[in-house]
Amino acid sequence: MRINRTIENIAISLLVLLILSSSATAAEIQVITSGAFAEALKTLAPEYEKQSLNKVIISYGSSMGGAPDSIPSRLARDEKFDVLILAGPALDGFIKSGTVQPGSKVNLVASVIGAAVKAGAPRPDISTMPAFKDALLNAKSVAYSASASGTYLSTEVFPRMGIAEQMNKTAKKIYSERVGTVVARGEAELGFQQVSELIPIPGIDFIGEIPPEVQQTVFFSAGITSNVSNLVAARDLIAYLASPAASPVIQKAGLKPILPALPW
Repeated sequence: MRINRTIENIAISLLVLLILSSSATAAEIQVITSGAFAEALKTLAPEYEKQSLNKVIISYGSSMGGAPDSIPSRLARDEKFDVLILAGPALDGFIKSGTVQPGSKVNLVASVIGAAVKAGAPRPDISTMPAFKDALLNAKSVAYSASASGTYLSTEVFPRMGIAEQMNKTAKKIYSERVGTVVARGEAELGFQQVSELIPIPGIDFIGEIPPEVQQTVFFSAGITSNVSNLVAARDLIAYLASPAASPVIQKAGLKPILPALPW
């Protein structure tokens, strides 16, 4: 009986040590992502958690702009995150300011700009530059993102096409929600945003990418903040998001995986 009790006590002690060890190595990873990678991350986070003790807590915000829920605004309010996922140029700015650790940037995906109309509405041709220009000028209302893609369209593409003045009258910048949602409600005839931000939206028809002559490919990247709670866990999550295992989900979301070499 004494031997059995000793064995039982040893087993209980080992179990307690195992539980304590598991609790000590588990981490909550606070991640904020811009819209382009949002749908992919929603699917990938649970898959990551199946093969890790860590828990991923996701927040959302645009890569740039002054909207209250944009990533710059939330960081300016000292909201704490461990990993940022957003347009590469915007992440570079956070590295320069010291918000994100130098050497932690990992390009995850390439993203391009597309267009959509309300489901069932006529689909204008945007496959060539003349057709694209006609579609823009003939639309009674146009919506574009307040983030990277919309800034590019409004400040570079429209002026280059010679239609900036006309677009100032018919186009509007959308803050704090997806362009596709605005199009689905019938508040804009034509909407532009990253392809991965358009295709998940119900009530719209995706009509294609804008012409190659004005297309902008943006790398969306992950970086680790300077006040990260658990550096090992943050690196582990980014490594998973950058791995071949994540590629099918990324491609389904309308993005192109990069599969980079990790910097650490």
